[in-house]
Amino acid sequence: MRIGIVVDSACDLPDGYLDAHQLVLLPISVRIGDTVLPDNRDEQATLAFLQGPLIAQGAEAETIPYSAAQIRDLFLQRLVTDYDQVFCMTITRTRSPLHDNAVQASYAILNEYKPIRQAAGYNSPFSLRVIDTQNLFAAQAVSAVEAVRLRDSGATVPQMRERLEQVAGNVHGYMVTRDLYYMRARARHKGDRSVGLFSAALGSALDIKPVLHGYRGNTEPVAKIKGFDNAVQTLFGFVGKRVIAGLMTPVLCVSYGGPLEELRALPGYQQLRDTCQQQGVQLLEAVMSLTGMVNVGKGAVTIGFADGPHTFG
Repeated sequence: MRIGIVVDSACDLPDGYLDAHQLVLLPISVRIGDTVLPDNRDEQATLAFLQGPLIAQGAEAETIPYSAAQIRDLFLQRLVTDYDQVFCMTITRTRSPLHDNAVQASYAILNEYKPIRQAAGYNSPFSLRVIDTQNLFAAQAVSAVEAVRLRDSGATVPQMRERLEQVAGNVHGYMVTRDLYYMRARARHKGDRSVGLFSAALGSALDIKPVLHGYRGNTEPVAKIKGFDNAVQTLFGFVGKRVIAGLMTPVLCVSYGGPLEELRALPGYQQLRDTCQQQGVQLLEAVMSLTGMVNVGKGAVTIGFADGPHTFG
């Protein structure tokens, strides 16, 4: 059976990973003023954006996910003949309409695919499963990597479906951002009041950086630490302990809102890399997507892994 895996632009996977593992992308576009930038997970284009004039207007950007009609067209024009089963893995539905658009499109796809497949010489049924990864950015990538592992190991479709739903419900994402003022401006532009003016002003004045935890569709601060370097060092140390304790899947995904050389120079990161190597855990590093960067700001760190319930500390 030919199994396809579909992800969206916010899924922070390393440069070249999509092509190497035949993943299909649902691109998200970013509109800044009159300029529309497609987020095709092009690392060089994203880094060029950071050096360009539009970065100053990033907080006012509008992200435009594929509509239900666009998803339907992609599947009917290409995927229903390229594959027999597709797993479409989306950014958490609590932060984007993309998941609901994919679910809506799936009804039309499953109603309309038969004559298209028959014309291409395929008489077998086509199946589609839309999975909410329940997370963002690097954490979103954990489920995609597990899907690739399962497919390549010869897992059956029912086995993949059950396992991917299980993993999505147990992925933990952590993030530290550099600029709370940016986060507040971005949140206000989107109508999200979760980052208040007082909190942003106080955090910036005292150089306090919150550690945000994403889990099962919810995002909340779990620590406030003085200084960005201290915050990421504390985060890397904590994640290293979870790696040693044993993860649900042998992968750790990290993304950074800038060149990866900057990520690798952060305090505590080399130790985390060493820990992963010692424990046989694959560490995947990615430049954060353009979609992610306009939402959380330049220089943010996100990290994701599958693990049981735990408390940050």
